[in-house]
Parts: sequence; C-alpha cells; structure tokens
Amino acid sequence: MSTFKIEGGFQLKGEVHAQGAKNEALQILCAVLLTPEKVVISNIPDIIDINKLIELLGNLGVKIEELGPNKKSFQADDLNLDYLVSDDFKSGGKALRGSIMMVGPLLARFGKGYIPKPGGDKIGRRRLDTHFDGFIQLGAKFRYNKEEYFYGVEAEKLVGADMLLDEASVTGTANILMASVLAEGKTTIYNAACEPYIQQLCKMLISMGAKIEGVGSNLLKIEGVKELFGCEHAMLPDMIEIGSWIGLAAMTKSEITIKNVGWEHLGVIPNTFRRLGITLEKRGDDIYIPAHTEGYEIQSFIDGSILTIADAPWPGLTPDLLSVILVVATQARGEVLIHQKMFESRLFFVDKLIDMGAKIILCDPHRAVVIGHDFKSQLKATNMSSPDIRAGISLLIAALSAKGVSVIQNIEQIDRGYERIDERLRALGAHIERIED
Repeated sequence: MSTFKIEGGFQLKGEVHAQGAKNEALQILCAVLLTPEKVVISNIPDIIDINKLIELLGNLGVKIEELGPNKKSFQADDLNLDYLVSDDFKSGGKALRGSIMMVGPLLARFGKGYIPKPGGDKIGRRRLDTHFDGFIQLGAKFRYNKEEYFYGVEAEKLVGADMLLDEASVTGTANILMASVLAEGKTTIYNAACEPYIQQLCKMLISMGAKIEGVGSNLLKIEGVKELFGCEHAMLPDMIEIGSWIGLAAMTKSEITIKNVGWEHLGVIPNTFRRLGITLEKRGDDIYIPAHTEGYEIQSFIDGSILTIADAPWPGLTPDLLSVILVVATQARGEVLIHQKMFESRLFFVDKLIDMGAKIILCDPHRAVVIGHDFKSQLKATNMSSPDIRAGISLLIAALSAKGVSVIQNIEQIDRGYERIDERLRALGAHIERIED
C-alpha cells in the first residue's frame, strides 16, 4: 500500500488543467454497451475507478482501442454475457460502485443485467432501490441472491412507463434513462437528477439516435427507439477536482490558474467558495485564484447569523465538495456550519483535522461547526490514512498547508478520483513524494 510524504507550508504557483469528470465517465462508459457500433470517447480521466470499469468492459468482450492520451474507442459488438455470472465478475464488479450502471444498458439491449452489490467509498448508506424500482416499472423482473449479494433483472422486452423517482439519484436517473431509450413506447422520468453529468449522458444518447426531451430539467421524456448507433463524445472537466484546486490554492496561499474549467457547468461552486471569502476570477474559461496572503473571511447571512453550507441536488452544491470546503474553513476568519445531508459517515474524517489542531465541533454524523484559525495557528503535520476519495484530498490539502512533514497512508483512495495528483502538485512547487511499498 503506497503512501504520500508531504512537507507542508510552501506556497505553490502555476497552471493546472482539470481532468475529465469521473462521475460523468462512469455513466458514459457504461452507455457504450447500448450499441454494437464503435463509440469514441475523449478526456477520459486516468484514475483507478475509471480504469477498473474499463477493465470490466474489456472482460465482458468490449473491444477497446487506445487512440491517444485520455482517448479510447469502444465497440460492444461481440459480448460474452456468461461473464456476468462468473466469479471473476462478481469479484471485480463489487469493487466499484459505478459498475451498477452497466445493468441498465445490458437490460435494454440483451434483456438481462446482473451485478454484485457494488462497493465504493464507505461514506454511509447508498441504497439501490431507485435503480431497480425503475427497471421493474419498465417491465423487468427483479431477483436478489442474499447469500452472494448478487442482483439481477430480466425482461423479454421493456415497455415505457411514467415514473416518479423516490429520490433525485444521479446514478439511478442515468441507469433508468439508459434502459428506457431502447424500451417500447414512451417513458417519463419525473424528479430526475439534472446534474451536468446527466445532461452530458443525454447529449451522448441523442447523438447515438435516442429521442429525449427535457434535458437539464427534472422531467425527462423518452421515446424508445429500436437501435442506437456509434458516436464521439468528450467528457466535461471534473467540477469536483476544480473545487479541490480552488480550496488548495486558498489554504496554501498560492497563486494558481485552473485552465478550461467549463464555467457554464460549475453551478454554485464558484460562489460557494466566494462565501468563504476566497477570491477567484473568471478569465475566459479559466479560474484565476490569487495568493491569499491576508487570508480570507467567511461571510455571514444577511441577518448576521452564522453561515451554513449544505449539499443539495443540482443546481445545489454537490456533496462531494463539502469535505474540501470544511478543511478550507479551518484557516478562514469566522465560523461556518457544514451540513452534509446525504451521507452520514462522510464527516468522520474530522478527527484527523482536530489532531492537526483544527477547531471543529462534530455535532452529529451530518453536521460540523468549524471555527477558523485565520492562519494565526498553523495546522500541525501528522500521520494519517485516507478513508475515502474526497476526505483523502481534503487531508492532502491540510497536509500541504501544515507545518512539518505529514504522511498519508491508503492513498489508493485518492488515486481513485485524482489523476497523477502528486506529479501535478510537484509541477506547482509542492514538496510531495509517493512512497511505494
């Protein structure tokens, strides 16, 4: 198991390019299963979770060709469906939560889809009911092997249906959407997630021949077609990584420019960081963050009450950035309440920040009050372990700002979501070393 050794307390400077969006890639790569024709995808992030999914697709029989840096073609014209019930698939599929989105395309095209109970971050309960309720409404039969934690759906044909999702699940919406584009008749999905990732998936499916209305809204209308065709698709920049770079720049008092961020797809993210007192400028399609040598001050609500930052479905703030926002607040002037509504275990990493000297009160599994140091008391270096992707990058940001040498173990969790993060940090002047066991 590899570790990062970080000597903190140094200002960084330079330009970074955001990687392709991880959460979009998980959906887009599964969508290649909907057609036997070649699909070309660019700006694919070279990270552990995406590479695991590509490996699963290859094992299933998808022909994969390397076309250049972060660009591949996929052709699912000769699949080995027996692989779906193999021990190898049961082992590989459960290691990646995104594998659940293979079920919708397989069900739509082949009348069956199977998946072991998927893994991913240990950040709380992440139920799959929305996915399978949608498949059942389209006419699929559901079965679950409790002994092997193995899910399956089968249908002779799928028929369009009107459905109201019990939650605006991004992956649930994507899965049901991919199943419905080849269903017979019309499907409406109300309370659909409308994140940019879903909009991108809709854009790709339409370019393949799907008929979808309401893109960008929470009401999607799909008219099923008999077949889909090949296409080319480019991933958006990863908004979570962009937010991570903003937080890193502020926390380390660094002058950083983030290139080609896709401003129109960032939603409330820039203004959320501005509410923490962080200055960021729009320069064309770039974000420029000046060195915050005088620190940054958290705003209050207009009535003077303490600022609360909470996650919410799009266009609200993505929950994936709350860990970063929390760590950045530890050196701000003022106080903020962080309210993580979606996952009940995501804030438990704050004990590591408290060990480093941060002033944080964990109110309950969903809420934490952060009292900023205003850089008058620097965080102390320590040894720690990354519990999940987003907590991992937050601890890395803390270590880069801390006084002394920190060690972060279990960095595979960070590598799951961030491409060559140590190399890119060193290019900005960070003192970080990857130690391979």
